[in-house]
Amino acid sequence: MILDRSPEPPPRPPAEPRPDPERRPIRRRSEVEVRWHQFRNPPRPILRAVLSSLVVATILGCAYLVYDIRLSQGAALPGGDLRTLAVTLFIVIVLISGSLITYLVVPQPTGSGNARRRSGWSAALGLFAAVPIAYLVLVIEGQILRPLLT
Repeated sequence: MILDRSPEPPPRPPAEPRPDPERRPIRRRSEVEVRWHQFRNPPRPILRAVLSSLVVATILGCAYLVYDIRLSQGAALPGGDLRTLAVTLFIVIVLISGSLITYLVVPQPTGSGNARRRSGWSAALGLFAAVPIAYLVLVIEGQILRPLLT
């Protein structure tokens, strides 16, 4: 058996890609274009979390709006003026239902079929999505809809 001890030839430099005459240069998008693209194409888990909180907050917000308008018109409802309690319950129910619905609707991505598909992270996603939704619905109710309807 003969061993060849000759020096190896030096490696070739990598071939430079040839410019494609039909290919246009890639244009860098502005920050506004990037955010607009993200707004138009949200990830499904985020969309589900926001929509679940928005649906619950909209229903409860409409109920609170009716209650608020009735009280401002002088209606004598049982228990008197409980607007502070109503707002507190609104926020708590939106946060809990947003977390729970997101936990049930948004599965975690897994690599195998028998792995656990839900975790506390889904509920946390729902909670973090529900906080601004609850606030925005209350602001829209109190600052826009109530003045229009009274």
